[in-house]
Amino acid sequence: MSSAPADDSGEAVRLAVGGGIATLTLDRPESLNAASQEMMQSLERRLRSLASLPDLRAVILTGAGRAFCAGGDLLEFEAALKAGGTTLIDTLRYNQDVIQMVEDLPVPVIGAVNGVAVAGGLELLLACDIIVAADGAKIGDGHSKYGVVPAGGATVRLSERIGPSRAAQLFYTASLADARTLMEWGIVNEVVPKGDLMERTLELAREICQRSPEANRHIKALTGHMARAEERTARIRRELDRFEQHIHGADLANGLAAFRAKRNPDY
Repeated sequence: MSSAPADDSGEAVRLAVGGGIATLTLDRPESLNAASQEMMQSLERRLRSLASLPDLRAVILTGAGRAFCAGGDLLEFEAALKAGGTTLIDTLRYNQDVIQMVEDLPVPVIGAVNGVAVAGGLELLLACDIIVAADGAKIGDGHSKYGVVPAGGATVRLSERIGPSRAAQLFYTASLADARTLMEWGIVNEVVPKGDLMERTLELAREICQRSPEANRHIKALTGHMARAEERTARIRRELDRFEQHIHGADLANGLAAFRAKRNPDY
């Protein structure tokens, strides 16, 4: 595989390939890489393009600027809620499917956490096989702060990583934890100095590339979500059922209005 960036014109997710490694960079730094529909659609296109790379052995997912991903674009969520109908649920279903595409990649995926990763950002990380974080990075669920129900698979994947008690703490408090704490809890594999993040991540990816690609694909199929896919997929989809019920309450509109006004919600 030649070492060259892809054509990034007009794309909210940059793609570079080289030496069997594809690097996906969320590139909306001005909004802390909030997962707008533009970005999620760009990510989907990038993920689909990886299928045409026959020598692919590892994927890196990271963010540009100060954040990995600050979660869903809540201004877009509020607009979709006001639009009524199934607009918001359709958006969440689409986002859930794109995150699933990350987890479904047949090669190892390394998340490189360059800064804050919250809500949808955490959900993207939970779809990665290995997570390397920069020292000082803050990670958490955060959905309930603004009255949002997780809808990107966190209610399933977070407990798988760290168990129900620690997952409950992150869910119910909506607090962010530092990367070193989450390494102790089992979400993060390694914490490295911020300036060394991509060097260490690429080192891991190159080590993977030196191993049998056929064996690694089989190992991922055996140890990943595919072994329990049917029940697990149904549990993830139930997030959307709950969100649809949640729309009829007061807290979602309250939380989104508070986010837009840059104030703390009052529930």
